[in-house]
Amino acid sequence: MLTILDRYILKRYLFTFLGMILLFVPIGIMANLAEKIGKIIDNEAPLSEVIVFYGNFTLVIGNLLFPIFLFLSIIFFTSKLASNTEIVAILSSGVSYWRFLRPYMIGATIVAFLIFMMGMFIVPHASIGYNEFEYKYFKKHKQDRQTKNIFTQLNENDFIYVSSFDPARQIGYNFTYEHFEKDQLAYKLSAANIRWMDKDSTYRMTNYVKRTVKDGTEYVETKRRLDTLFTFQIGDLTPVSYIADTKNLFELNRFIEDQKRKGASNINTYVLVKYKRWALPIAAFILTIIAVAVSSVKRRGGMGVNLAFGIGVAFIYIFFDKVFGTLAEQSGFSPLLAVIIPNLLFGALAVYLLQKAKR
Repeated sequence: MLTILDRYILKRYLFTFLGMILLFVPIGIMANLAEKIGKIIDNEAPLSEVIVFYGNFTLVIGNLLFPIFLFLSIIFFTSKLASNTEIVAILSSGVSYWRFLRPYMIGATIVAFLIFMMGMFIVPHASIGYNEFEYKYFKKHKQDRQTKNIFTQLNENDFIYVSSFDPARQIGYNFTYEHFEKDQLAYKLSAANIRWMDKDSTYRMTNYVKRTVKDGTEYVETKRRLDTLFTFQIGDLTPVSYIADTKNLFELNRFIEDQKRKGASNINTYVLVKYKRWALPIAAFILTIIAVAVSSVKRRGGMGVNLAFGIGVAFIYIFFDKVFGTLAEQSGFSPLLAVIIPNLLFGALAVYLLQKAKR
């Protein structure tokens, strides 16, 4: 049951956190709009799409920065409690430091649950519109996927390859389809290009050649043009680079398993997205402890010193997160370690600062 102390601190915790979001998210929107307004006008983006984009922008960026907003808001209101000697009065009344910390942990649990639900189920849907708008109007001349030398394993027996892929026209060039039976090549299809015909829901191959090997003999079939069906989707050739960000918890798990089965070369990128979603709620607890430990002690310089320290820690946390994330995406570094190491380092810092604050 919550006591008066719990309700007092928890109320300050949640309202300051909400105030921090309402303060900084509009600033982020205005800063982004000021930077991109030229491209929006030049590309004649409809107002309705712009409004929807910034709604998605709020969810995507807000969820990403939730732990930082939480960290700064705790430092802000706890420093105020310390400067008013309220914390001294609370601890002098016989309340232990651990008991004083309880409402903060309750608040962190509420925020962590919010981050979890948003990151796993709400933000992925917003990421679809956010990224589509980015590439349609802001990154117009950039590809949102791999378009050269695409190799995909459909299952244990079937492999496809295209030398290049045009997503706008949904056409792949120098197409190859290989089917194996008992580790032996059964047949191989090749074509100058393969195009998805949306009207007929079929694939059209040009300069089609099929080589079938049977009983040591090779049979060749050629056609200038062939319309046929395949079990794969044209999007399977090369998913968009942000595909993992657009899938909810269950979809992402199935997608990663599917990509592992296909032998995707960029599997670490997808796995990293998955682990980061689990790590963000944990970061809420770690940053809460650090913020309380730093700001609960009355210092010369007051709130300004604590906020400066908090901003410094926030930037260092983001730096470590980016460095290890890049290592996981572009090298063989484990995505799990890339997520664990920053939290372990800051977890150790949280324990040290908490013990120091208690003394």
